[in-house]
Amino acid sequence: MAMVTTSLSLLFLSLLTPFLAHPTPLQPSPYLSPPTVLFPDYHKMTTHFKIYTYDPPKSFHFTTPSETQFHNSLLNSQFLTRNPNEAHLFFVPFPHDFSTRQLSRFIRDLRQNFPYWNRTLGADHFFVSRAGIAYAPDRNVLELKKNAVQISSFPTTSGNFIPHKDITLPPLHPNPSPLVLPHAPANKTTSFLGFMKLDVKSQSQSQSDKSLVQEMEADPEFAFASEPLDLGESRFCLFLYGGDLTWVGEAMRVGCVPVVITDRPIQDLPLIDVVRWSEIAVFVGPRDGVGELKRVLSGIGDERYERIRGLGVAAAQHFVWKATPQPYDAFYMVMYQLWLRRHAIRYARREWV
Repeated sequence: MAMVTTSLSLLFLSLLTPFLAHPTPLQPSPYLSPPTVLFPDYHKMTTHFKIYTYDPPKSFHFTTPSETQFHNSLLNSQFLTRNPNEAHLFFVPFPHDFSTRQLSRFIRDLRQNFPYWNRTLGADHFFVSRAGIAYAPDRNVLELKKNAVQISSFPTTSGNFIPHKDITLPPLHPNPSPLVLPHAPANKTTSFLGFMKLDVKSQSQSQSDKSLVQEMEADPEFAFASEPLDLGESRFCLFLYGGDLTWVGEAMRVGCVPVVITDRPIQDLPLIDVVRWSEIAVFVGPRDGVGELKRVLSGIGDERYERIRGLGVAAAQHFVWKATPQPYDAFYMVMYQLWLRRHAIRYARREWV
């Protein structure tokens, strides 16, 4: 594993030589942090990060593919420790159908049976919940909600995500294409301006979303299908925020620039602490119809388009889930986001009634 990590680190650094060799980068990077900071810190995480997991209150299984993959990868990773005194963070496992009362009792038991929760009021703990948990008047659940790091599916139920604290899992595409190298694929003529997957099961579309989709379906410049097949035929891949976003990483991977249609700012983007989403995707509103959408997309010149596409392909490998995790893949980048949250205020010990 160490040899693989070193090799991939060298690959990334060689690809990012322009950023390292010039004080002012020649082009934007897909990363929020400079490579000279990101990759050494990532390597430190792989060798030092330790997590202690509590026993679950009962036997259960996570219900979404990304949750299941993350949990299985965590349990079989080098990050777990049986010594809670060397742990940076503590994992609190519980099933998604736990009631507020059951969850409160579980946190109460952790508080009474272990010293670690009270040291930070849960701020060095994290949990996995596909839709996130809502605010509740119960003291135990409220501390879990406000202080512990929540890892949820993307997109998270509205109101259940706290920016700068919580994390969303990169969507797991059921049939990903073979992983490509981090450089843009050869440019070729596309047949359509945009492609959108038909999401007949979605119940979350607003009226403006539905109107826009209807206009797009009548426009020959847009293609629709029940499954994203040859994404390379389209210049852009369009997603409704709140719809099926499982293939957003797949779109980036094959060089189809993601366009996220949303009527509000998005704060729960996957890997938001790692990648610069403004450099790898386009965000547009639905209210002004297909005419405005086409104006925005057509107004993206070839140079900017190729930059977005290339940086998207470079970042796409961080959205790939592997049965056996590989360096820099989705599992490791979620772990890196947890690593960034390892610093927590430790309070003076106090007794709770």
